[in-house]
Amino acid sequence: MARAKKNGADAAPMTTAQMLGSLLKSARDIMRKDKGLNGDLDRLPLLTWIMFLKFLDDLEQQREDEAKLAGKKFKPAIERPYRWRDWAADSQGITGDELLSFINADETVRPDGTKGAGLFAYLRSLSSSNGDNRRDVIATVFKGVDNRMKSGYLLRDIINKVGAIHFTSSDELHTLGALYESMLREMRDAAGDSGEFYTPRAVVRFMVEVTDPRLGETVLDPASGTGGFLVEAYNYLETQVKTVADRKRLQSETISGCEPKSLPYLLCQMNLLLHGLDAPQIDPGNALRFKLSEIGEKERVDVILTNPPFGGEEEKGIQGNFPEDRQASETALLFLQLIMRKLKRQPTSAKRPARAAVVIPDGTLFGDGVCARIKEELLKDFNLHTIVRLPNGVFAPYTNIRTNILFFDRSQPSTSVWYYEQPLPEGRKNYTKTQPMQFDEFKGCMAWWTKRQENDQAWTVPVAELLEANCNLDRKNPRGKVDFEHLPPDQLADDILKKEMRIAELMREIKAALEASA
Repeated sequence: MARAKKNGADAAPMTTAQMLGSLLKSARDIMRKDKGLNGDLDRLPLLTWIMFLKFLDDLEQQREDEAKLAGKKFKPAIERPYRWRDWAADSQGITGDELLSFINADETVRPDGTKGAGLFAYLRSLSSSNGDNRRDVIATVFKGVDNRMKSGYLLRDIINKVGAIHFTSSDELHTLGALYESMLREMRDAAGDSGEFYTPRAVVRFMVEVTDPRLGETVLDPASGTGGFLVEAYNYLETQVKTVADRKRLQSETISGCEPKSLPYLLCQMNLLLHGLDAPQIDPGNALRFKLSEIGEKERVDVILTNPPFGGEEEKGIQGNFPEDRQASETALLFLQLIMRKLKRQPTSAKRPARAAVVIPDGTLFGDGVCARIKEELLKDFNLHTIVRLPNGVFAPYTNIRTNILFFDRSQPSTSVWYYEQPLPEGRKNYTKTQPMQFDEFKGCMAWWTKRQENDQAWTVPVAELLEANCNLDRKNPRGKVDFEHLPPDQLADDILKKEMRIAELMREIKAALEASA
């Protein structure tokens, strides 16, 4: 184990986490010197694809050794001379312009001296013709990846740093998974300015645990992002694996997602691979691109866990995939319809109804028009059994929009809706980047979940009352105490906006009544 020196004296031995953290920090420091990279949104994808190739090679070497011991033939996903060990493992190997040409060029002189396709050109051409689905995964990943580094010498330095990580070590793999998650958080910090918000780990874990997916059920996130929900679901299901057949089912028949943006797609693939899913089934297209009416039972799944994008707008072509009276530009409303359509109508293999947990903004709760029609379908055709109202600042510092989690299933039409108001920790008025929400804060809600009774945080509303109110689901805690004096400015503005929208809605109704009586 490595040792560090401090003030000329021996310091304590470095832990695996410290060593890996130091390696990754060094790699990122090197990338900062390159003129082709601008910020973490460039540096993180580059580091990710390099780690991706190293991880795959370590995995393939392990599988090859296992096949030899079993007397079986091994079919690699990546062949000579494109394996990591062929061009990257030697710290004194190809570098400078020769390295850049090998990676970037369509045709080049390869490390073994022969002419052929460059690395990226080869990887993009892979297909699963040999029965290895990982080839399709690799090809799809690298279709959205470019090498933006200008210096082949600096690139060699980074490759050497990543080469010191051993992905066959369970200790290092576990630690690297944690470090990778911290890198994803940094990427989220950079992406927040572009309107991309990612779900806090505590919220993800809570949604997975109360939804309780079982082995044999299929799990989907149609807006995967960097894969947070899918990783958490995979980890949850892995504890249920008991046999080789269970393992095969979990690996190939259980987890799927959809992510159209190239950077989150790459990060999602890497995230899932690091956590043990060998060939992630992530669709690189827009989940909304299919006509809603054409989604049949074979495309449906048992469990949906997601935080669909909200606040965005979809083009007319996408909106045209939805019924005329349900078309909306607001992305969240389209995703909500898709989720409803994608849930299986029949009970799952675990003899439970297909079910969903979905993060939505406050605006969806009180929205009228198209939004109200969608919520009416949700109440009449699904069992919307619970709405968890999240406290202020859960998504801080990226956005202060108030959010909620809808839990619904295919068991029956809704009869009443339970509301649970998740409180802020005592003494806190908001969450921050340095003090985010913690999973332990959900303990009260989880204890209440199976033995429901009205209390200071929980109350129930009959569905008939919600339907009569034009499906306005924005119901306040009847026992709650609001200190308006201390509400954050964004929340005060939000409350004012809600009142203004309600006034506008009433004015439209009055106008319609006057016109009808004229």
